[in-house]
Amino acid sequence: MSSLLIRDARLVPLGAVERAPDAPVDVAVVGGMVTEVGPRLERPPGAEEVDAGGRWLVPGLWDQHTHLAQWTLTSQRLDLAAARSPEDVTRAVAERVAAQPGLPVVGWGHRSGGWDRDVTVSELDAVSGDTPVVLISGDGHHAWLNTTALLHLAMPVRDSVVRETEWFAAYPRLVTLVGPDGTSPAAYRRMLETAAAQGVTGLVDLEFGASRQEWAERWGRGCDLLRIRWATYADTLDDVVAAGLRTGDPLAGDPRLTMGPLKIISDGSLNTRTAWCCEPYGDAHRLEHPAGQPNLSGAELRDLLARAHGAGLEVATHAIGDAAVAEALAAYADTGARGSLEHAQLARRADVRRMAALGVRASVQPAHLLDDRDLTERVWGERAGRCFAFRWMLEDGVELALGSDAPVSPLDPWLAMAAAVHRSADDRDPWHAEQALTVREVLAASVDGQPTVGRGSRGDLVLLDRDPLLRDLDQQDTAALGAALRGMAAALTVVAGVPVHDAR
Repeated sequence: MSSLLIRDARLVPLGAVERAPDAPVDVAVVGGMVTEVGPRLERPPGAEEVDAGGRWLVPGLWDQHTHLAQWTLTSQRLDLAAARSPEDVTRAVAERVAAQPGLPVVGWGHRSGGWDRDVTVSELDAVSGDTPVVLISGDGHHAWLNTTALLHLAMPVRDSVVRETEWFAAYPRLVTLVGPDGTSPAAYRRMLETAAAQGVTGLVDLEFGASRQEWAERWGRGCDLLRIRWATYADTLDDVVAAGLRTGDPLAGDPRLTMGPLKIISDGSLNTRTAWCCEPYGDAHRLEHPAGQPNLSGAELRDLLARAHGAGLEVATHAIGDAAVAEALAAYADTGARGSLEHAQLARRADVRRMAALGVRASVQPAHLLDDRDLTERVWGERAGRCFAFRWMLEDGVELALGSDAPVSPLDPWLAMAAAVHRSADDRDPWHAEQALTVREVLAASVDGQPTVGRGSRGDLVLLDRDPLLRDLDQQDTAALGAALRGMAAALTVVAGVPVHDAR
């Protein structure tokens, strides 16, 4: 690992009681760690020297929930995020088929949860003919395929969408339809560089259908830019356990690429109406399962947690509905497993307190509230006050870790922070502002638990042109704070003492 000396940097205090020097200081990084902080430091032997020019220095940012293969592929897919009806989608598909005849169409981003009817395979067939079409919903929990694509991916022909577990199992087979070029090492490298430009130094990769060998190979072919924690799913758990890998162990002889958690998807999503809730959805008359449903039985969930815990793996459990949150916490309590709840989008206060008591992290994606606000009001009604309950979580002692769920939301830590602070994407007032966080709180939840930069902290650092705490702004004007956060970018990003992005 390289040595680095950053001169004339302003440190940003992260904790509620932490302080930082009033004047700029120098920061030395040796062996991947900060070894000294102070004025006019001597340059370590062989160290690269960087002039911060009075900029603000914070620990490197992390995105704690990503799907890197899907994020990489999304840049090449038909963008359907603006579609407001099935007709908008079929029109876009017809145009793509006409413009690129013979080429498969893979789309991403439509959100059918707000539409007034269910879609059919037949109407997609009518505009696509024999061209395979796979349209992945914006939450990633279902896909609308035409008949040609269903047959190609060896799925039963039907006239409805493919949901949840069946879709997750089929997704890896997409490569047989479109080829592997979209997830080549070069494509990954470009996306990692995009993340580095935002100050991101680490990502948790929760992609399904992947293997540790793929990441090790990719790492050796130029994708060793940022820190990566790779998660296993149940289908690769036996391989991970047989290899003796525990959470935190290096995967390719490099401490920057490590074993992450076991990922479990215990329920569905709001958009697909499969998030498992304690009460029925507002439009339950349309649903086969009026309150959503679990993807696993209680016994299956506990078996997975117990196996992972016994093997030294943390567990990241996807739980969006309040029934799923309660059941996941009961499973953590019964097995002694450690780790996180991913999303925890709808939760009862008692379960938030249980999360704190169990030491289970809340890995949350604030930008989801921008997309889900209107649908939540429509189908969860008065329960909306218990959605994205970040203030409850901090008040009750839950550790918060922010992420994006990219590509469901953009891989942009500043957007996530802005959403948690302002809780609105338009001119409307913040949505349940009582659950909003402060700028200091969201920044602290975005740095992987690192403290204010100091001796012994990780040598993953970000220089910013503006004070990220925005102390020059009115802290009550959350609209201005949110806009300022969305405008942040990294002047310099450093991983283990090595600059990986420099825009000074």
